[in-house]
Amino acid sequence: MLVLVATLSALAATWAYKSLTEPLPIKESMTFDIERGTSIIKLGYQLADQGWLPHPLLARLAHELDPSLTPKVGKYQLEPGMSFMDVLAKFDSGETIFYLITLLEGHTYRDYLNAMKAKGNIKMTLDGLSAKEIAEKLGVEHDSPEGLLFANTYRYHDGDTDLDIFLQAHALLNAALDDAWENKAKGLPIKSPYEALIMASIIEKETGVAAERPLIARVFISRLEKGMRLQTDPTVIYGMGERYNGNITRADLRRPTPYNTYQINGLPPTPIANVGKEAIIAALNPGETKALYFVAKGDGSHVFSNTLREHNNAVARYQRFQRRKDYTSTPTQ
Repeated sequence: MLVLVATLSALAATWAYKSLTEPLPIKESMTFDIERGTSIIKLGYQLADQGWLPHPLLARLAHELDPSLTPKVGKYQLEPGMSFMDVLAKFDSGETIFYLITLLEGHTYRDYLNAMKAKGNIKMTLDGLSAKEIAEKLGVEHDSPEGLLFANTYRYHDGDTDLDIFLQAHALLNAALDDAWENKAKGLPIKSPYEALIMASIIEKETGVAAERPLIARVFISRLEKGMRLQTDPTVIYGMGERYNGNITRADLRRPTPYNTYQINGLPPTPIANVGKEAIIAALNPGETKALYFVAKGDGSHVFSNTLREHNNAVARYQRFQRRKDYTSTPTQ
């Protein structure tokens, strides 16, 4: 009798070991969701129902073999050849599937929300909130989150919120801005890191060729130093809001708004877009040029001019006869 019991125990142990370590019937890569409150026992019943385990209590045995294994909430990628113990180790690791979203330079926070909504697997919690309410969610003292989000590619998990991603983007923005501010050129007419973001956003919106960022920065810095208005179309467009239909008229340039740099002195009250590191660095370490004007050539690059006469000639050549819908600003004085 003892021999029979021992034999049966050995067979049961062999069967259990084989069930725990042999490949599960997964024929191709697949995802598996671990929901909040899922224990190993509950997981055993789920996998037994799917035909992956011959008996749900094998999960209890696996837990006794390694009590540290704890399924963590998330979506996991499972591959053919994985055993139940492999799967448990995967669930315990917390190495859930992540997705990528790119928040582009020169885009607004509303553009970012639209991009996140289009992903379909980001929980949207900021839709319908005002700019000030979103700024409060970020924990900033400004009335808008514009310019306070770092343009970058972010990893997120299925079900993460738009605020989760915004908080990441704001933290990276602060780190990049702090570093650039510590290493800024001396004597700039920029009084605060926030003003640097405003300038960086204008530079970014005017830049079609990355190498020109420092030169564009120097033009705007020089204009500030000389008390000249910035006269940059992207600020006008931002101030127009939903009125902008793709064209700027002379009436638009004359219409006062807090952002119309043809009408106001100095910088607008907030950034007009979000930026990456390069625009911030350019704003705080501008290049070298005596130019006070520039006009788009139509291929993304610009012609820079030292005098108004030179600039008017460039305008006549490149803008009046070759003007494209995506042209950038051309200061007039």
